Amino acid sequence: MDNILVYSDSVSWGIIPDTRQRMTFAQRWPGVMEFHLNENKHNVRVIENCLNGRKTVWDDPFREGRRGVEGLAQVIEMHSPLHCVILMLGTNDFQDTHDNKASMSAQGVAKLVSVIRSAPIEPGMLVPKVLIVAPLTINNPCGIIGYKFTGAKKRCEGFPQELEKVSNDLGTLFLDANRWVKVSERDGIHLDENQHSVLGKVIADFLSDNKVLH
Repeated sequence: MDNILVYSDSVSWGIIPDTRQRMTFAQRWPGVMEFHLNENKHNVRVIENCLNGRKTVWDDPFREGRRGVEGLAQVIEMHSPLHCVILMLGTNDFQDTHDNKASMSAQGVAKLVSVIRSAPIEPGMLVPKVLIVAPLTINNPCGIIGYKFTGAKKRCEGFPQELEKVSNDLGTLFLDANRWVKVSERDGIHLDENQHSVLGKVIADFLSDNKVLH
């Protein structure tokens, strides 16, 4: 069995746009991906570690434990052996508590890759492959958390391209989610259920087509 870790934020946690409710595992994209892969003769288990508000390397001044880099090495150690780690982070780096540019957040993702590759796994276990997924471009944030992302659309400009540069430099796999799905019009940040379904299948096919799995 191939263990796949999804390390992400509220987009992958499956928050229902403009609510505080959560989609079921079968509805959110990691669950769709697991089902699709197993249905296509892969033997996989998806492990979700998705935290609302998680950033790459920055603290949240109002909520504890949102630095994605903090504790990541232990998460890798905890769930090893892992065949692949999927990183889909950066959206919250553009909250208005920080004046981050796309290149800065991309370097935050690069730091996460470094931590994954140097995690203290047991002798003989393989270092997991890493897939960087460029998250959805923030567009007209609104609703109950829209105020947190004032000006984020401009700050995140060029983020997928910056992530692709990081991926090329570090030799990871890369996929730009913006090619297949779009943010919900209900909040401009998260995914509607039908977009979760599309993204889960796209990532499953990508892993299969690129022979990432056994």
